[in-house]
Amino acid sequence: LFTGSLWAAAALTLLLKAGAVPLPDSSGEEELVDELSRNLLTRSPLLQDCVSLAWLLHSSAICEKFAVCESSMEMLASNNLNLPKIKEEDGCLLSGFNEEKCLRRISSGLFTFQTYLEYVQETFISEKQKVESIYYGTKHLANTMRQMVKNPDAVSTPDSPSQNTLFAKLKTNKKWIEKITIHLILRDFTSFMEKTVRAIRYLKNSRNPSV
Repeated sequence: LFTGSLWAAAALTLLLKAGAVPLPDSSGEEELVDELSRNLLTRSPLLQDCVSLAWLLHSSAICEKFAVCESSMEMLASNNLNLPKIKEEDGCLLSGFNEEKCLRRISSGLFTFQTYLEYVQETFISEKQKVESIYYGTKHLANTMRQMVKNPDAVSTPDSPSQNTLFAKLKTNKKWIEKITIHLILRDFTSFMEKTVRAIRYLKNSRNPSV
């Protein structure tokens, strides 16, 4: 069985092979996988790794890459899924940036998204490998961000009964709304990752202004 770090390394490899957008300023996909894998396997929660993994997840989850991303008012009006969002009060915007609050919100949101991504993985069969990679990458990034919080126990995470209830609720969806549900999950996950990438980059630059 893979450990969490090995799963993350495997997920990165799968994401890149699946056609993920290369990272800016990267010297190549193989070098990126090698560098991230080394850091992940040594359990070094470097901010650069977080930036790279967050951007990779964002690039791979951009919903326009999937066939489920048609837009319609009906689809956008059907969002009653309570998907995680990063709001102004979460302290992740450049104006009013609050490192501790932001780290807690990002890690908590990523933990919450795991159940939704698990549903997409089981439902969106044609893209199962890609979504599986995103799922494990998200899980690793959530744990890494949680370790960076001063008080990791303060990070809100869904308990198993809540996750099971949510998953069961999602699975009761009729076939005709499965596509809408997948669209909404991927759309909001993409938005969440865009803000996560910006927040982590800002945090990295504020800690290492000369880099």
